[in-house]
Amino acid sequence: MRSVEEVLPGLPPDLPKPPRYGSRSVGEVMSSAAASLGVPGFRDVLGLPAARRVVVVMVDGLGGAQLRSRAGHAPGLAGAQSLATLDAAFPTTTAASLASLGTGVAPGAHGLVGYDVLDPSRDRVVNQLGGWDTAVDPLSWQPLPTVLERAAEHLDVVTVSRHRFAGSGLTRAALRGGRFVAAEGPAARVGTALDQLAAGRDGLMYFYWDELDRTGHARGWESWEWTAQLEELDASLRRFVARVPAGTTVLVTGDHGMVDVPLDARADVSALPGLLDGVRHTAGEPRTVQLHLEPDATAEDVRVLVAAWREHFGSRVWMLSREVALDAGYFGPPGQVRDAVRARIGDLLVLAREPLALFDLGRLRPSVMSMVGQHGSLTRAEREVPLLRLA
Repeated sequence: MRSVEEVLPGLPPDLPKPPRYGSRSVGEVMSSAAASLGVPGFRDVLGLPAARRVVVVMVDGLGGAQLRSRAGHAPGLAGAQSLATLDAAFPTTTAASLASLGTGVAPGAHGLVGYDVLDPSRDRVVNQLGGWDTAVDPLSWQPLPTVLERAAEHLDVVTVSRHRFAGSGLTRAALRGGRFVAAEGPAARVGTALDQLAAGRDGLMYFYWDELDRTGHARGWESWEWTAQLEELDASLRRFVARVPAGTTVLVTGDHGMVDVPLDARADVSALPGLLDGVRHTAGEPRTVQLHLEPDATAEDVRVLVAAWREHFGSRVWMLSREVALDAGYFGPPGQVRDAVRARIGDLLVLAREPLALFDLGRLRPSVMSMVGQHGSLTRAEREVPLLRLA
């Protein structure tokens, strides 16, 4: 929308750089793993060792800063070989990063550009995670072949995860391919993964672990409950690695980090004067709000709107236009952004730079205000994730 670019023509001077798509982002993990297995058409940009089998353990919510802070509670992870510090996809949220992991491309190409995004064809905000809109076809929304699909043409491919993710919209959109073997709870999933590896097949395994993230949202990553979950994760992975067959590489990474937001820094933007004037839809995350403006919004309308946000939040947020963000590469190399994806992204992006969470209770349940741990923005605590080799 040209009126937004007139008001916000460039990047905020202190906004962190875009994710390092193509070299050091979460999107290179699965594709490099496939390359290390000899699957044609992939390049191992992360320099992984050649292997017969590779297990990619995706720990939802495992940020580099959080792991460093609690390293004493995770001796297995802390003592593992660090291959790289990677960037999460932008926004730093599960849907965007898991889709980049699964497809090997940036959000502008795969199209899962936030937790909630606009479906332009229906003028409706849809969820990209657990509440996938049944009217949105995952294969049409994200039509690119996945790494798992392509690898399954050459070797055994299996996903080990919870039952409820087997046919989810996110799985079908970005992590489809191969076999899905479901198990609940850490011990059951570890046992199931070991059973699959015991068959001795050459192959690629995607192993998903979500307990850490769920606890972080509910209690905060600085809570004792989060630390207990980290200890459980570490102990489980040590048991797992001790029993994997020879010739198996075990990698651990995360999809984003987390920031704990105090109650008095969680704001309902629908209750604050001027913040939604001329806004047709809010979408995105509590820490990267995407504002879709009315089609007839003028430059003056945008100036008034931006002034209202700055009055309420000042230097606590970064603000930029969609087109500036796209041109700068935050959603991936500009030439790789699909035309169908551009309109899914808000005209105006508001990113939290301090512990702050922004909710629109005009369309969200009040219970969301109880969430302590948050992510979505570009602070180091949210964007940096580890890549560890355990075996």
